[in-house]
Amino acid sequence: MQMNTPSRRTMRLTRRGRLTLIATGAVVAGAAVAVPLLTPDGHEEEDKRPTSLVIPEGWRANQVYEAVDKALALPAGTTRKTLPAARLRLPNDADGNPEGYLFPATYPLEEKATPQVLLASMVDTANKKFNGAPIAAGAQRNAMNVYQAVTIASIVQAEAATKDDMGKVARVVINRLERGMPLQMDSTLNYALNRFTVRTTEKDTRIASPYNSYQRMGLPPTPIDNPGEQAMQAAINPTPGDWLYFVTVKPGDTRFTASYEEHQRNVAEFNRNQNSAQTVPSPSTAR
Repeated sequence: MQMNTPSRRTMRLTRRGRLTLIATGAVVAGAAVAVPLLTPDGHEEEDKRPTSLVIPEGWRANQVYEAVDKALALPAGTTRKTLPAARLRLPNDADGNPEGYLFPATYPLEEKATPQVLLASMVDTANKKFNGAPIAAGAQRNAMNVYQAVTIASIVQAEAATKDDMGKVARVVINRLERGMPLQMDSTLNYALNRFTVRTTEKDTRIASPYNSYQRMGLPPTPIDNPGEQAMQAAINPTPGDWLYFVTVKPGDTRFTASYEEHQRNVAEFNRNQNSAQTVPSPSTAR
């Protein structure tokens, strides 16, 4: 159920204008399709064990843990409990939290695959992608370290609707950091509240959390998801521009501006579009 929209919403920075579809139940895509095998009597037997695990771009660590549990047919919570024993090669800034370093890719599921092995493979892949000279140089060029670049990339991954928008979103983040402005990103609030939505209320912006970028200055303490290579490239090579605000007023129409007044007009259009959409039953709710 959607809450009534308070007036404070017109002052928000970001609106993606679309829901992030997270199918936590469909944790093994593509290669997870069961393969029919023939038994000696000629009947088909279904091999239900997936051969690989697909981690999509933008999944949070919690979703990855759940995916590993399901792929390996383990009790819920098993993968999370193995973190201390996994001895993951994380940067010091991560303080043991693998968020941002569970790299999105397809991982083979060997016969003796374990959560520790899969998580270590994800982190090792991230280190190979992130620790090369081009990424380090790009981060330095923007006055940040690699971990901060991964954090920005995670915001870009959550906020940008298209590849073209990624560089612009990264530029908004960097412009606001350089000006000492709070980021005011809905994606960081969603992370704090463990949800996915384009609806943020005034009450949400007052929560006590280090991920509340409406109240806290600077970047959140960790990445907020696990970004892919495109988001990482956007973080270290942001599109040139003076933008400080953006909003996706409707799918395919994201507007970036340096003018707060223009942004308010764009947000008002977004709100009108959202209110109009609420009056039309969606296919999933129509009776």
